[in-house]
Amino acid sequence: MKILLTGAAGQLGWEVQRRIPANVRLTPMTRVELDVGDANQVHKAVRAIDPDWIINASAYTAVDRAESEPEAAFRVNEQGARNLAQAAADNGARLLHVSTDFVFDGEAGAPRRPDDPASPLGVYGESKWRGEQAIRELLGDDALIIRTAWVYSAHGHNFVKTMLRLMNERDEINVVEDQIGTSTWAAELARVVFLAVARDLRGVYHWTDAGVASWYDFAVAIQSLGRQLGLLESDATIRPIPTQAYPLPARRPANSVLDKQALREAVGHTGLHWREALKNMLKELRDV
Repeated sequence: MKILLTGAAGQLGWEVQRRIPANVRLTPMTRVELDVGDANQVHKAVRAIDPDWIINASAYTAVDRAESEPEAAFRVNEQGARNLAQAAADNGARLLHVSTDFVFDGEAGAPRRPDDPASPLGVYGESKWRGEQAIRELLGDDALIIRTAWVYSAHGHNFVKTMLRLMNERDEINVVEDQIGTSTWAAELARVVFLAVARDLRGVYHWTDAGVASWYDFAVAIQSLGRQLGLLESDATIRPIPTQAYPLPARRPANSVLDKQALREAVGHTGLHWREALKNMLKELRDV
C-alpha cells in the first residue's frame, strides 16, 4: 500500500513515520516540500506518487495568531484540504484528514459526538470546519475525517514540554482550570490512523486518549510524573486560574471532551488513559 503523508514535520507526522506497518510504503512530505495550499503542487505530487491513501496531517495550528492571520489559516486548513480532496478524487486515492475539537463551541454538557453540529468560536476552528466541508463536498461518503484534541508528543512544541520548561524555570505557574478535555499522545493517534486505513474506514470519527481533565489537572500530572521520572529539578507551585484571568486573542472551547466510542469499536482499540499515555511520553523524553 502506498501512502502520501502531508505535514510530515509536525507532531503527528513524526509519529506516523515512526510507526509504519510492514505493508506500507510511505512518502512523507513536509510543508517545505509540499505546500498544500498550492493546487498545482498538490496535484503534481499526487500524480507522481499515485498513492492509495493520502494522510493529511498538515495544518495551520497557531490558534491565537490565526485571529490576525486568517488568510494564512484558511489557505492551509480550508484550501489545502480542498486541494488534497480534489487530487484524491482525480487520482482514485482515499483521503484521511485530521481535524480538531475546535469545530465545536464547547458549550455542551456531554462529550461531543461526530454528528453533532459544528459551531466554531474563532478563525482556527472555522478554517478547519470549512476544510471538513470541502472534503465532504468533493469526496462524499468516501471521506474519512478524524477529529482530535490537545495533541502532544516528544517531538515539536506542545503544552507538556512547555510546562516542563516553565516548572524548571519558575517558582509559580498559573494554569487554567475551567477548560476541560482530553489530551492526545500523537503516538496513539498515529496507531489509530493506521488501524483506520487498514480497515478502509469512511465517515467522521473522534479520537483522544481516555478520561477527562482540565488544563490544571494536566499540568499537575505533568509535574507529578516529571518528578517521578527525574525530569524536574524544582517544585514550582501550580495555581489554578479561571479563563478570564488569562485572556488570549482566540476563545477556547470550555468543554473539549469528544465521544470516541464509534472509532474505538471500528478499529478494535480502546486506547490508553491520558495519564498512562503521558507517562509513556515522559519516559521517552527521559530516555532520549
